[in-house]
Amino acid sequence: MTRASDAPSGAATTLPTGVPLSDPALADRIAQRLTQVDAVLDEAVASTDALADDAGRHLVAAGGKRFRPLLTLLAGELGDGTQPQIVDAAVVVELTQVASLYHDDVMDSAPVRRGAPAAHTVWGNTVAILVGDLLFARASALVAGLGPEAVVLQSRTFERMCLGQLHETTGPGPDDDPVEHYLQVLSDKTASLLATSARLGAMFGGCPDEIVEAVAAYGEKVGMAFQLADDVLDIASSGAVSGKTPGTDLREHVPTMPVLLLRQRVTQGEGTPADAELLGRLDGDLSDDAALAAVVADLREHDVLAETRTLAVRWAREAAAELAVLPDGPVKEALTDLATALADRTV
Repeated sequence: MTRASDAPSGAATTLPTGVPLSDPALADRIAQRLTQVDAVLDEAVASTDALADDAGRHLVAAGGKRFRPLLTLLAGELGDGTQPQIVDAAVVVELTQVASLYHDDVMDSAPVRRGAPAAHTVWGNTVAILVGDLLFARASALVAGLGPEAVVLQSRTFERMCLGQLHETTGPGPDDDPVEHYLQVLSDKTASLLATSARLGAMFGGCPDEIVEAVAAYGEKVGMAFQLADDVLDIASSGAVSGKTPGTDLREHVPTMPVLLLRQRVTQGEGTPADAELLGRLDGDLSDDAALAAVVADLREHDVLAETRTLAVRWAREAAAELAVLPDGPVKEALTDLATALADRTV
């Protein structure tokens, strides 16, 4: 990571999230606080039990972009960003995210996470699930120190994340529109924690309610853009870029927007014979690497991928529009750039 003090005059500082911050002073403060977040996070996952310690550190040590803590720290800068509760809140949201990944990877049978073997491939499903539970407990202990409002917010966010996973697992009902159902899953499973990340930062920075609500709405919409961009990257990127095996969701028949859009065309009679043939292969056995590579290659060339990109860009722009009430300055600019960077991930 380049610190602002080390960068050439006028150059933007790129944080681990990949987001450039054009204001050197803001970039330096955020970089220092992200270092604090990592230190507190390391303490939070430590355990005297050797197995729990090794498994609990596994995904934290693998890195990650710390996107949620960054959002908390930036939102805190809209008020008094020096408040120590902001760093603890940033750790809570990252710990919650990491804990959820242990569970997600078991449910999705994902072999790789953050460029490292998924925990269940190292220790087995049972240990991975229990370690995820352990990390959720650590997040709960830490958020308890932030007061009752933060505890309630964390519990409601966790409830939404669980509902999102539940509804993803069970799928849409007979009267549900599959695309709308999927967008609600994304809102609950992913966007809820991003909204909470921003809300906690603004809350503990002492921001007025109008600012708190604006950044929370921004976080929710950025979360939608983030996940739709991930849907594109699951198909369009190499594993080196995404840290995940390309097509993992396709192999496990986990719904993603490009496949849902393709299915919508076919079921509504708007697809071509080639669309129906591709959908049939997507619904079939993709355990063979060659079969998976073939459908990934075909989806990369299909316009449902471009349509998903367009949706991600739209959500990113709507997120940026929520910032209109914020005072002009480097924080507003950084949050706007963050939304733009999410859309750019899909290019």
